[in-house]
Amino acid sequence: MIPVMKPLVGISCCVKQFGIYAMPNHAASDTYVRVTDLVVRAVPVLIPANGEAADVAALVARLDGIILTGSRSNVQPALYGGPPHADGTPEDARRDAMTLPLIRAAIAAGVPVLAICRGLQELNVALGGTLHQRLQDLPGRLDHSTPIVPLARMRTAKAHAVRVVAGSWLHRIAGAPQIAVNSLHNQGIDRLAPGLVVEGTASDGTIEAVRVATAPGFAVGVQWHPEYDHDRDPISRRIFEAFRDAVAERYAPAARAAAD
Repeated sequence: MIPVMKPLVGISCCVKQFGIYAMPNHAASDTYVRVTDLVVRAVPVLIPANGEAADVAALVARLDGIILTGSRSNVQPALYGGPPHADGTPEDARRDAMTLPLIRAAIAAGVPVLAICRGLQELNVALGGTLHQRLQDLPGRLDHSTPIVPLARMRTAKAHAVRVVAGSWLHRIAGAPQIAVNSLHNQGIDRLAPGLVVEGTASDGTIEAVRVATAPGFAVGVQWHPEYDHDRDPISRRIFEAFRDAVAERYAPAARAAAD
C-alpha cells in the first residue's frame, strides 16, 4: 500500500519544567496539535526551543507551514530595546533564540506562518518592532490578561471585540466589521515592525491582528487564541482553513516532485 503523504507543519515549543525534579522539557499545548490534525490536515511536528542549536535552514527546507504558539513567557526586552521585565516575569531565552531567526527565514522562503499570541509578539520583534510589557498598566487600556478562574471555558471565553480593518485579509475571513475574541496576554505591540500592516484592533487601540505585507507567502498573526474554539467558532475555524490552504499550496509542488 502506498502511504498517503501529508504536509508537515512545525509547532514552536517552549522550555518548561515538569515533574518532581523540575526537568526542562520542550512543550506545546495539545490545542495546537489537535487543530493541525483536525483542520489543517497536516502532520504536526514539534519544534524544540533549542536556541542557537536550531537548524533554521533545515526547518525551513522541510516544513510546509509553521504555527508560532502562545505561552506564559514573554519575549526578552533586550531583543527590542525595552527595559528589563519586572521581577518574576517568565522569559524563555532559548525559544526566542530559535523563533526569531526562524520567522525571518520562513517569511523570506515563503513558508506559511500563522503567529498566535506570543507568536504575534515574536513576529513583530523579529521584523524590527517593539512591545508593551504590561498593557494593563497603560492609561486607557483594557486588561487583556488571562482570567484567573478554574473553568477552562471561562478562561478562554470571548473577552472583547476586535474592529476589523475594511478590505483586509481578516475582513475577508470574518465577513464582518467586528468580531469577538478571547484575551490571554499581557504584552502587546507598541511600535509596529516595518512590513507589517494592521488587520484589526481592540477598542483601546491594541493591535490584535497583523499581516506581513511584504511576504511572498501567507504570514499573519493574531493576538487571541483561535485554536481554543475552532470547533465552535466559524471565524476561528476559517483562520486555520486559510492557513491550511496556504500549506497545501506550498506542499503540492514538493509532493509532485517527490512522486516523479
